[in-house]
Amino acid sequence: MLTLERQEKILALLAKNEVVKIQELIVETGASESTIRRDLTELEQRNKLKRIHGGATLLKKMRDEPTIAQKTLKNRQEKIKIAKQAAELVQDGDCLFLDAGTTTYEMIPFLKGKQIVVVTNGLTNIAHLLEAEIDTHVLGGYAKKGTHAFVGRNALEAIDAFRFDFVFLGTNGITPSDGYTTPDLEEAYIKVQALKRGRQTYVLADHTKFGDVSFSKIADVERAAIITSSYTREEQPELFSQLAAKTTIKVVEQ
Repeated sequence: MLTLERQEKILALLAKNEVVKIQELIVETGASESTIRRDLTELEQRNKLKRIHGGATLLKKMRDEPTIAQKTLKNRQEKIKIAKQAAELVQDGDCLFLDAGTTTYEMIPFLKGKQIVVVTNGLTNIAHLLEAEIDTHVLGGYAKKGTHAFVGRNALEAIDAFRFDFVFLGTNGITPSDGYTTPDLEEAYIKVQALKRGRQTYVLADHTKFGDVSFSKIADVERAAIITSSYTREEQPELFSQLAAKTTIKVVEQ
């Protein structure tokens, strides 16, 4: 199979499935692993796809926003390890802001038993926090259907009453030049206000978020530390180094 034919086959499979694994591409094209990896690198350089651990995915549009159900299933084991690392930073007596993301949601079991206070704008977080017997405050406001996040004027007014030892945020994209970004302007603004009121902010992000840019900027990279997995360092070493030069990155080995 010629290079052009093989790459067209890869893009056709991506268009159909959204995510493809290297082993699937080897079977479909009959090419070697090294050839497929070269193809994926070339296609990524041409902005045709995005490489992820073990394969590739379609490029996202800046306003694309997965639902909470879609995000919960994606890279869950990686997110759990990142969440565990984040929770280990928290000590008795701390006050936290816990964002409405799926990785921050995975922190809650690891916070159980700690004498802390949590403020959240995540509708999905509430029952889980109460089950863990954690003192919980909710921002309220308008609840978004897709991400189950409270946003809007009431949420912004409520957050001004709090100050935090730690702020834990999710993001949809991270790059050295564009910083942390997310598709929805209102949700981004809640994150901004939380960050301003925290002594220390951590952005929790699995490896698929690196190199992506979404519609609304949250903050420059320097404004928060990052907790991610070793997949990020392995898959995008140059980008990882660029980010590490700007902020602290805690890496969870996979």
